[in-house]
Amino acid sequence: MVTNKLIIVLLLCCFQLAAATKPDLLLAEVYSDNIDVQQYWVSEKLDGVRAFWNGAQLISRGGNVIAAPGWFVADFPGHELDGELWLGRNQFAQTLSIVSKHQAVDNEWQQIRYYIFELPNAEGTFSQRIDAMHNIARQHNTPFLTVVPQFRLADNAQLMAKLNELEASGAEGLMLHHQDALYKTGRSSDLLKLKTYQDTEAQVIGYRPGKGKYQGMVGALVVKTADGKEFAIGSGLTDALRQTPPPIGSVITYRYNGLTKHGLPRFARFVRLRQAL
Repeated sequence: MVTNKLIIVLLLCCFQLAAATKPDLLLAEVYSDNIDVQQYWVSEKLDGVRAFWNGAQLISRGGNVIAAPGWFVADFPGHELDGELWLGRNQFAQTLSIVSKHQAVDNEWQQIRYYIFELPNAEGTFSQRIDAMHNIARQHNTPFLTVVPQFRLADNAQLMAKLNELEASGAEGLMLHHQDALYKTGRSSDLLKLKTYQDTEAQVIGYRPGKGKYQGMVGALVVKTADGKEFAIGSGLTDALRQTPPPIGSVITYRYNGLTKHGLPRFARFVRLRQAL
């Protein structure tokens, strides 16, 4: 029997608008080693597509409706959730391709899971909200909704060992959420992100020609940062990208390990073309 809730969800998904109100979410600050790790819950940082569930639709961080199939969200709760649409480690591009389509492809969405890590505007501490998230997952009992595992570590040494272990397995990094934090929006030290590398974005402004085996292709992207610094990125480019590079004016994400004495990113490596949802 088709329930009234499922009918409503299906109608919403069929007649959804291209844009919605941009959600006001909790954002992380960068980890500092002067914290007491025992006061934090730790979780893997998922490299997926962040999505806000407003009780009826999935909304991207940029404020656009994500065209999830009706059956995918049919058993989601009627209140707000914050989480990540995720396929698995090192599959960001595939995840983005699936969830950014205006017309959902059912067999692709069968692979996606919505991992929740926060309850926006809920009362109580983060520890209490973790219990509430698990209760929601049990009550709604859908394979497409799960809770990001949270765990405890004794000290900074254990934290760094866990980071190295997970990054070696392809994880993006770790998130730390203060156990006593009440819910708030905006950037906050209650939520910290930890990675061995840094990443940021730059705009493509040109290309350098390839040499040797890359003759006739792009050897490197010439990019410009928000503060006006220009440099080239060749590492991380696949042969396909060298043949069909990100267009001039597009924005890419790159990783780096600190800055040189001239203030340029050290060991810059292409990660992906940014595609705003």
